[in-house]
Amino acid sequence: MTAGGRNGPDVDYIPEVDDTPGVDAATYAFEPVDPEPQARPRPPLLRRLAQGVQRRRPARRAAPDGSAPEEDGPAEAGHFGAAGLLAVHGLQKSYGGRMVVKEAALNVRNGEAVGLLGPNGAGKTTIFYMITGLVAADRGIISLDGHDITRLPMYRRARLGIGYLPQEASIFRGLNVEDNIRAVLEVTQPDRKERERELDQLLEEFHIARLRKAPSIALSGGERRRCEIARALAGRPSFMLLDEPFAGIDPIAVGDIQDLVRQLTRRGIGVLITDHNVRETLGLVDRAYIIHSGQVLMEGRAEDVIANPDVRRLYLGEDFRL
Repeated sequence: MTAGGRNGPDVDYIPEVDDTPGVDAATYAFEPVDPEPQARPRPPLLRRLAQGVQRRRPARRAAPDGSAPEEDGPAEAGHFGAAGLLAVHGLQKSYGGRMVVKEAALNVRNGEAVGLLGPNGAGKTTIFYMITGLVAADRGIISLDGHDITRLPMYRRARLGIGYLPQEASIFRGLNVEDNIRAVLEVTQPDRKERERELDQLLEEFHIARLRKAPSIALSGGERRRCEIARALAGRPSFMLLDEPFAGIDPIAVGDIQDLVRQLTRRGIGVLITDHNVRETLGLVDRAYIIHSGQVLMEGRAEDVIANPDVRRLYLGEDFRL
């Protein structure tokens, strides 16, 4: 599995998943890669998706000091933040002796949209992937509702409330629209009647009820995105991380994506967006962090970001207008 199709110094190890249709980032997020036969059985739709597909467990990385890697433990309570808060403290990451993220700190509250912006190579992608769990942090703390989740794998973070929507298509290609959403509801909602009620509600809310029986591979870009977000909400996230949501879409679809993000914040979900489309992102978020040379250059509302002379000199340019 690739993440956003990017390689290079701003991207570290990405968990490997076979590119067989029906297995993608969303599958990985909701189900541990566990070959032991005594592991709990998969729900029916996820079992269908996994038939004939072998997934590989990511290799454990050694700690920065060379010691043996630690086992993934439970999220621990501590003084790392507050309820309703996703926070990062003192995050660091190096590649080949070059530090690409230096003491980064940021936070997102429930019900707000926050941008993570900066020039290419600034370190924003690495910060974003460390929060999702796709990249391991060398130092620092990532906390959710006051609990340290820094060492937890991606699927554990998903179960605790962190949703992730990658830039590339993450639809379950072997299922139709309603079964894409139902596959996750089978994990989160044990009661069948309630599961079907929630399914109908999500299909209606995201205006894809008429497509419920349509093959997912036949969807347009906007329809696919709506299905992916509806499916992500079936996992009951308290925070959503959106990777390049405006990439590769036509101008008409920009407003559609912005409306979807507003739907998330109206639900009380905190949204963190990283994107190269500065105008679209600043026009949507409540505030933004600007990353430069691996550090947070500034944080503030769109008008404060645009007015900052350092941001204009190093990132936006003197002629930038929102």
